[in-house]
Formats: sequence, C-alpha cells, structure tokens
Amino acid sequence: MVELLAPAGNLEMVKAAVENGANAIYVGARGWSRRRDAYELADEQLHEAIAIAHAGGAKLRVAINTNMQSCEIPSLLQKMDKFVGWGVDGAIMTDVGAMAQVHRRFPHLVLHASIGANIVNNQDVKFYRSIGVSQVVADTKLTFRELVARQAELDAGIEVLIHANNCYTYLGKCWMSPYHRLERTTDNFGKDLFRGSPNRGGLDYRVCLEQWDLFDGEALLEPQIALKNDAFFYLDDIPALIDLGVHCLKIQGREYPVPLVASIVRFYRELIDACLAKPADQPFDLDPWRLRLEAIRAERDGRRGNMTLVLLNEARQPVPQPA
Repeated sequence: MVELLAPAGNLEMVKAAVENGANAIYVGARGWSRRRDAYELADEQLHEAIAIAHAGGAKLRVAINTNMQSCEIPSLLQKMDKFVGWGVDGAIMTDVGAMAQVHRRFPHLVLHASIGANIVNNQDVKFYRSIGVSQVVADTKLTFRELVARQAELDAGIEVLIHANNCYTYLGKCWMSPYHRLERTTDNFGKDLFRGSPNRGGLDYRVCLEQWDLFDGEALLEPQIALKNDAFFYLDDIPALIDLGVHCLKIQGREYPVPLVASIVRFYRELIDACLAKPADQPFDLDPWRLRLEAIRAERDGRRGNMTLVLLNEARQPVPQPA
C-alpha cells in the first residue's frame, strides 16, 4: 500500500500528522535540515517525536539534507548513533559522501535520497542504490513515462512530492538565496550554520520571488521577470500514481501552522483511501475533492505569501558585524 509521508516542524505537528492518518512523519534535526531552527527539532525533541509516531503506528524519519564539510561528518555520525538507538526509521539525505558514511555505520537503516539529490535518470538511481540508498524522491520535472520506467526497471522505492513547490532550477539545491545576505555562525556544538544558504544549514530567503529585471549591459531587455517558484498540490494525478505503484506520496510544509498541515494530511489520507476503495472497473470522481482542496489551497497561499514577505524583508537586513 502507498505510504503517506507528512512533515512536522514541532512536536504538536507530529501528533497532528499521526492523528490525521500519516503513515510516516519526517522531522529535521536542528542545524542539519534546510529550515529555520524554529521548524527543526533538538535531539531530545526528536527522541520524543519517535515515541509519538511509534505509539500511533507511524514511522519517524529524520531529515539530514544539508551539504557538509569533512569536519562535520564525525558529529553527524555521533548524532545518528543516538537517533538509531532511539529507533528512528530512516534518514532523508542529500550529501553523497554523508550518505555513504551513514550507510557504512548503519547498514540496516533505510536511507532516502532527498529531492535535493536531483535524481533525473535511471543511472542516478543506480548510483544512489550503490551507496546504500533504498528510496529516492522523484524530481518534480519527471514525466509519468519516466516514473514508469524507473518503477519497472530499478530496485528502488519511488517517492513523489504531492505538495511542494516548483523551482526554475532544481528543487532542493538553491544557490540564489544568499544573494542579499549570508551570515556564517556556529551553534552550541560547533556546527557551521550559513544563514541564507539552505544547502549549508540555513534558511531559504526566497529571493527568486523578488521582482527581477533582465539587462544586457545597460539595456533593459525584459522587466519584472517571474522566476518559477510556485507551490502546487497534486490531485488529478493521485489515482494514476497509486495505480502506478509508487511507494510514497510526500507532503512538504514543516513551516506551516499545525492546523493547516493537519488539514492537508487529512485531505490526502481520505483521498488515498477513497482511491484504494474504488472498484477497479469504475472511474474515480475528483470533482468533490477539487472543491475541498480549493479552501486548503487558499489558506496555504495566504500563509506562503506572508512568509515570503517576512523572509525577503529579513534578507535585506545587514549582517551583524563582530564587535
């Protein structure tokens, strides 16, 4: 049966995801997971999250999806020692070297190649399988034909993002965020944090959503270019994805309010269950689901717009200088 994977940026969200039907939840380890630390969990909180998920019959995965320096790998492995000892069910990762090291230390831990791995062809999948990855997130630009090929030819679980955002480059590999601001700090454990670079443990300032003009030297070629970074919900494709046999349908959104995430999880839980219950010889009527999704979309868009304004304003603030 297809798995519904939900986000959680705090313990209340973990509980809400379990209560609303998620089969698995993912949380970010603080400083290691491409979000503001307010939406990541400290180690002891992560321990509690594992207990909450398991008590509700769900799995708990930890996102460790930043790119790392060599000096950070020992700290990562120490952290993973704790998480594995507490019973974490898997790790979602981007950094190739870190994945290989984690697999060597914990060969039975399920590893997921994050969307930031940008897996776009079958040879990519084979490579990640060779270093211990068992599930891969499909790039949002892939067609159904490509997904079918991946599913049929490769021994790897396929995860598809059903609530996320598109990117004009590659999702999960943002190099534009530090355009206005990049602040290097360290946490209490000596972990490097680059505020402005989500790839290095900071947050994404979404500067791609600024108003950009295209120039050739001094000549303006095109004003107010819109760089693609629109959020999406999958609906029409859900029955086909289930029929295709994808392993996991993944929701992004650790930074949203708990009630909104709960509504999204409940919506997809009931949609998936309805698809699975439908007789194979009958079409699935999506019209009632469209109406319900529009209310959720309107709330999501409002929240996302407000968060973007806050991030862009923060990005323009000067970086504090050492005393």
